[in-house]
Amino acid sequence: MLLYNVTVTIDLDVHEDWLRWMRETHIPDVMATGMFRSWRMSRMIGHEHEDSEIYSMQYLVEDMEHLRRYMDVFAPDLQRQHQQRYEGKYAAFRTVMEVVGDGQP
Repeated sequence: MLLYNVTVTIDLDVHEDWLRWMRETHIPDVMATGMFRSWRMSRMIGHEHEDSEIYSMQYLVEDMEHLRRYMDVFAPDLQRQHQQRYEGKYAAFRTVMEVVGDGQP
């Protein structure tokens, strides 16, 4: 299993709109690709950015083949939609991690 992590720093003046859009539109669109098993969104607490919030979206993916398909086929359009809506109001970076344990029986 792999974890595709997208960390976004979003300006406070668009934060509420962004959060609603992520929950109602973007994350459902990502999940509708069929490439991911599940997702989780977390908000960073105690960071130094007074004019923004920081969130991490984590998508659980079966293997690198599914992730590559997502990145090649689906991600460009989904990322473009995000950029067009919030251009100049966010910064994002992406990481991929291998799940080596999850606490499940």
